Amino acid sequence: MAETEGPGPGLKSLDAALGVLAHMARADGAQSLSDIARDCGMPRSKVHRYLASFVAAGLAKQEGRSGRYDLGKEAIHLGLSALARHDFVNHAAEDLPDLAALSGMTVLLSVWGNDGATVVRWERGASPAVTSMGLGTTLPLLNSATGRGFLAWAPEGAIGRIRDQELRRATRNPLLLPDATPSRAGLRSLVAKLRQRGYASVDGDFIPGLVALAAPVLDWQNEAQAVITLIGVDPAVLDPDSEAVKILRDYCARKSVQTAPATT
Repeated sequence: MAETEGPGPGLKSLDAALGVLAHMARADGAQSLSDIARDCGMPRSKVHRYLASFVAAGLAKQEGRSGRYDLGKEAIHLGLSALARHDFVNHAAEDLPDLAALSGMTVLLSVWGNDGATVVRWERGASPAVTSMGLGTTLPLLNSATGRGFLAWAPEGAIGRIRDQELRRATRNPLLLPDATPSRAGLRSLVAKLRQRGYASVDGDFIPGLVALAAPVLDWQNEAQAVITLIGVDPAVLDPDSEAVKILRDYCARKSVQTAPATT
C-alpha cells in the first residue's frame, strides 16, 4: 500500500493506522473487525490490512474462535516501558514556579508516603501564605485539601489504614470533620462530591486564616500519583468558577495521564 503524505509532517496512512491502534487501547476488550471499522469510521478492508500488520508486529492478536482482535504482547511491552519512564513527581513539579506565578498562590506538591500525604515540593506565591508547613510535612487525610485529594483519588489499599485511624478520631470528635458525617457512609458521600467537582477545597474552619484548593495528578488507572495544592488567604478562590480553580485543574490535567472528571 503506497504511503501518502498528509497536510502535516506525518503520513496519512500511518496516522490512520495509529488511530486504529489507539482505539483498541481505549476499548474495554477485544472487538470484531466490523466493530473496529465502524468505531473508527473506516472501510473494513482498510482496517483489516492495518490489523494484519499489527498482528505480524505483535502489537495485536486475533482470538481463535471469535476472531476478535485485541492488543498483543508487544503493545503491552510498549505500554509498560512508557509507564516505567513516566516520572510523575518530576513531571508534575517542573512547572510549579509558573503555576505559583500564574495563580499568585503558594503551591505544594505532595505524594502518599508511609504516614500519609507528604509535601515533597514547595513554591511560594507572590503573596506567601504564613504557615508552619514545609517540605516533609504530613497533612491529614480527612480535613486538609491535600489529604482529600488522596481520599478521593488514591487507591483504597494505600490510604485505608490512615483513613480508618482518622475516622475513629473524627467519630470521637465530630468537630474534626465539620462538613461531613464521621462514618464510612459519610466519607463515601464526601468522595462522590469531590470526584464530581474534580478538586478538593477547605476554608478557614480547618486552618485559621488560610484557604486551600487541591487536585490530583492521575495515572493510567485514574488514581492519584500526586496532589497539587494552592494555598492562599482569599476565600473567593474557593468558588467553583474562580480563576484559581480553573488554573489548578488545567495544570493537573496537563500533568496527568488521564484527567479528572470535569466540573458540572
